[in-house]
Amino acid sequence: MSVSKFLASGALCALLVAPAAADPVKITLLGVGDVYNFAGDGKQGGFARLNAVAKAERAANPNTLYLFDGDMLSPSLLSGFDKGQNTIDLTNLVPFDLAVPGNHEFDFGPANFAEKLKASKYPWAAINIANKDGSPVQGLGGVMVKEVAGLKIALIPVAQDTSPEVANTGDLVFTSSVETGIAAAKQARADGADLVVGVVQTDIYNDLKLIHSKAFDVVLSGDDHNYATYYDGITAYVETSIDARQLSPVDLTVNVTEKDGKRTVKLFPSFRFIDTANVTPDPETQAKVDEFQKGLDSALNVAIGKTETALDSRRNVVRGEESTMGDLIADAMRLSTGADVALMNGGGIRADRTYDAGTTLTRRDILTELPFGNTIAVTEIPGSQLLAALENGVSQVEKGAGRFPQVSGMTLVYDAKAEAGKRVSEVMVGGAALEADKLYKVAVNDYMLGGGDGYAALGGGKLINDTGAGALVANVVMDFVEKAGTVKPSVEGRIKVLGQ
Repeated sequence: MSVSKFLASGALCALLVAPAAADPVKITLLGVGDVYNFAGDGKQGGFARLNAVAKAERAANPNTLYLFDGDMLSPSLLSGFDKGQNTIDLTNLVPFDLAVPGNHEFDFGPANFAEKLKASKYPWAAINIANKDGSPVQGLGGVMVKEVAGLKIALIPVAQDTSPEVANTGDLVFTSSVETGIAAAKQARADGADLVVGVVQTDIYNDLKLIHSKAFDVVLSGDDHNYATYYDGITAYVETSIDARQLSPVDLTVNVTEKDGKRTVKLFPSFRFIDTANVTPDPETQAKVDEFQKGLDSALNVAIGKTETALDSRRNVVRGEESTMGDLIADAMRLSTGADVALMNGGGIRADRTYDAGTTLTRRDILTELPFGNTIAVTEIPGSQLLAALENGVSQVEKGAGRFPQVSGMTLVYDAKAEAGKRVSEVMVGGAALEADKLYKVAVNDYMLGGGDGYAALGGGKLINDTGAGALVANVVMDFVEKAGTVKPSVEGRIKVLGQ
């Protein structure tokens, strides 16, 4: 055989065994979560801007998946009235391809969530939620496989497994977010998925476990209220901010080759950043937002008093240290009921803002701070239980957990570096040291009394019902401010951290 024929034959063989390669495919994933306030802050975020971005992404690339990773039914001012129906109405205008429930989907109970499932024009799913008997929850799907441009994309929907501790989930059973999620991702890959995408409502600690498992190509996560992107060469990650303030579509360039019947998929992610302050709201959605806003304004823009001092309800403050807004709320709860002490979970204080000294306070301000519709409960428990409740309150301060207590009628000292459950070193009630066997009247909200945020220690006491218990916390605070005319809470050392 001549050299030329040999080379030609070799070239032909090379062509025959070379992998079959299709043109690269571009897939866009737009994830969002933790969208509470229908209008955003007026300049950034909100459903009108979110819907505008979703429409634009779908128009720019038909191979777009629009995914929701939890928390919208609550809390917000309007949701306090309609139990989250406004969020369903607004997202139905530009439906998601898939939505995963967050813990706030259950703030008004599982029956309300079931109603909202039926009202949604898009599918909800979570692989780690089931009924008490293990049966699937009606209307709630599992792993979803979407075929996009010839690619099989497995969407792994994972809910927050701590939901029973922080929301009203009834008899629903939640399995591990991490273990269940990773197992489902590996199974989807084994079943032939080309891409595996986690759509999850989990905190950053669990996010990292999902990423490090190497079982996912992409993880889109809510819960932490931050904006972040990350890529380790295997898994692309987006933490999807809050109220759609910042959005980060992920463009995946996907190359598929085949050799000897084996399919190989390689992808490269490209992250884009969208500040929705620069987005023109979707007109149809904005019209509905304006309608909602008009109804709220007439009821809520009513002055109730003034604050002589600055107030602070920023998330990192109410969940980690004494807050002037926390003091105001806890004082109103204690003084209105005549309780010895009052506890308010920082996670129940929601506006995430500051108020300058001299600010006129309105009904809207207080209801924005306290949107859950919780009522006040007064329970009489021994000091040992109160101490256990306080230990729970500071047990996850390093994580910014919502169980952190804002207090009235008492002071406490704790060591954040000590072992959880053994952090509180001193508690004073009314100027005297806490006594383990002495009974104390404790004002809390009904969510905490029911064990929410891990406050099981508050249970089992004698309920006292003739002290204003049963009133809405927000109403009590509004009445307190209105009667005072001017309030002036200040950080006074109610909560002290050793080493600071």
